[in-house]
Amino acid sequence: MSTTMTNENIDRTVSGLKDGMAGATAGLEQAQATMRDGMQKAMKSAEEMFSFGQGNLEAVAKSSQILATGMQTMTQNFAAVAKASMDETMSMFKAMSGVKSIKDVMDLQTSLIRSTMEKAVSQTGQITDTSMKLSEQVFAPITARMTLAAEKFGRVG
Repeated sequence: MSTTMTNENIDRTVSGLKDGMAGATAGLEQAQATMRDGMQKAMKSAEEMFSFGQGNLEAVAKSSQILATGMQTMTQNFAAVAKASMDETMSMFKAMSGVKSIKDVMDLQTSLIRSTMEKAVSQTGQITDTSMKLSEQVFAPITARMTLAAEKFGRVG
């Protein structure tokens, strides 16, 4: 009888060990699955952040390109305006060389000053409009990225 009890105890011990090993194996498998899911989510988040960062760099590059092109256009416009002003001034000096009275000189100078002031006011308005449009165009890609960031990362909760 003692052999039977010993065998039963051994069987129970072996059975308990098997049950314990099965439980431990199941727990390890569960931990591995949880860790794998966590790693996959972390990798996906890292990929999304990398992709988002790349999009930000592209937006900055596009803004820089728009700014460079806009500034080049504005510089060309300034040069054209300066040339036209110089041509008008030279024409006035040529006209002054042929005048016969001080009144005619004064009339020419008054005309030149009036014309110069009118053009300055007009060109200032044009420069302001062009600058505002350029600012909007330059910031559009960055604003779009900020909007996307708010939509994408604002809903984290």
